[in-house]
Order: sequence, then structure tokens, then C-alpha cells
Amino acid sequence: MKKIVLVFAGLVMLTAAFAQAPASKSAKDKKKKDQYNALVNGASDHFMIQINSDQWAGAPDSISSHKKGLSRGFNMYVMINKPFKNSPQLSVAYGVGVGTTNMYFKNMNVDVKSLNTKLPFTALDSTDHFKKYKLSTAFLEVPVELRFIKDPEHENKSLKGAIGIKVGTLLNVHTKGKLLQNKSGGTINSYTDKITDKRFFNSTRLAATARIGYGNISLYGSYQFTALLKDGVGPVIHPFEIGISLSGL
Repeated sequence: MKKIVLVFAGLVMLTAAFAQAPASKSAKDKKKKDQYNALVNGASDHFMIQINSDQWAGAPDSISSHKKGLSRGFNMYVMINKPFKNSPQLSVAYGVGVGTTNMYFKNMNVDVKSLNTKLPFTALDSTDHFKKYKLSTAFLEVPVELRFIKDPEHENKSLKGAIGIKVGTLLNVHTKGKLLQNKSGGTINSYTDKITDKRFFNSTRLAATARIGYGNISLYGSYQFTALLKDGVGPVIHPFEIGISLSGL
């Protein structure tokens, strides 16, 4: 009788163990489903706004020594986010938008209208120059990201990260100078001079991107694989950006 009770107890415990396994799996599946539904049922279109500090890798000292203050850029995209059904913590996102850069210089002229075969970067330390001077670019871009979110059900209070690429086509290049001064800093004229021409610049931009953050705010960085200038027209410069990204996901 004692042996029968022990065998019966063993069978009950074994049955309970097997019964719990599907339940545990079912609970995990339900959690994944809830996370997926939370992402899908939420807004799938998001604005992504980035405010950057722009830098040039590979610029010679003759150029980098004339950089002034904080060069900055601004990117804005409309993104569509598609979570993975079986792994809702992961998603792929793609979109379209505009990326801009503004490089500020001191006592420098970048002659984008030059008829020379190379783009002139001319130092103006001992002659007339603009007090404020910048070189600006604008690209139409398509970014693609692989995203990770630790808690998909509460994306506004979760750790997040993303890696990706963006490809763009050049829309505009121009220089702008304000307040013409003599070499001593005296004002000659307060007019604004704007010159537009993009023939020295690569028409395509390909860059790697990465960001990591919490909630809607992330630290953001990108590195441009393609050179800023066309082959043979100037130094081989690769722009990169470091800044803050604001996004729903």
C-alpha cells in the first residue's frame, strides 16, 4: 500500500510538472503578443528630430584652424516603425526627410563659384573678411534603422538603441557671409553675401548612424562614408555628427 501511494504521488507530481510547461510557454507567448500589439496599435509613424554638432574628419590644419565656434546641423525625418512579431523588442524603421549642416569659419572664404579645378579654401587673416561666415549643405535623405527597445509596452519609459544607415541626395550648397570687416575688425559694410553652387560636392551621401537613450531622448551619432567633395577637387573630408535625437521610438 505504501508503495502504491508513493507511485501515485510521483505520478501526480510528474503530471503537474508537464502541465506547467505549456502554461509557462503560453504565458511567454501572451506577453510577446501583448508587447507586439502595444507597438502595432500605437502610432506607427513618428517624427525624428536631430540637433547635431557637425565635424569634418580629414580636414587639413589650414581649414580646421579657421573653424569658428560650434558648427551645427538639423535633421528631421518622418519614420515608419515595423516591430518583429516574434521579437517585439526589435523593429525595423525607415523614412524620409531632410538633413542639413552648417560649418562656421573665421577669416575664411570658400569659393564655391570658383572656375578653378579645385575648390579654394582661402585664409583671410590679413585682408577684408566677413565677421560671420558659414558653408551650408542640405540633403534629401532616406534613413533605415534596426531598433531595440527594452520594454515595448512602455516605450516612453524604456531604454532604447538603434543602428542604421542613411542615404541622401544633395539639394543645396551655399556660403553665407554677414558684416564685412577690414583686417583690423572695423566694419566696412553690413550687407549679407550668399553664393550657391554645388558642382564641387558629391551628390550622394551614405552614412552609418547609431543612437542610444531613454524614453524619447537619445544620444546620436553618424559618420559619412562618402567624401564631402568630389575626387580631385579638394581634401578628402568625411563629415560626422554628434548630437541629440528626439523620437517617439
